[in-house]
Amino acid sequence: MSDLSFQTPAQLQALLGEQIQRLRLSQNLDQRTTAEKAGISEKSLRNLEAGRGSTVETLIRTLKALDSLEALKTLAPTPAVNPLEILRSAKTRQRASRPRAGGKSQS
Repeated sequence: MSDLSFQTPAQLQALLGEQIQRLRLSQNLDQRTTAEKAGISEKSLRNLEAGRGSTVETLIRTLKALDSLEALKTLAPTPAVNPLEILRSAKTRQRASRPRAGGKSQS
């Protein structure tokens, strides 16, 4: 697969549709059965699989019907480190001081 960052939104939508279709076919489900299970129309499922304008709700309902809601976790994973907590816990940096010129010498 090529670098996704160079894909247009239309190409990414088509890629997502192909992946949904492969997932459905891997479960040996036809479009009618999947659409009924998802509570959407067959046309909505066809549009999703073809990469033609679909809603997030259609995607979620389809993933749920295919028992693949775990895929949503990969879309926006929870960060392991919270940058705001790092900023809150960071200590104020102390400025280094130079030894004074008239101070005691070490002999």
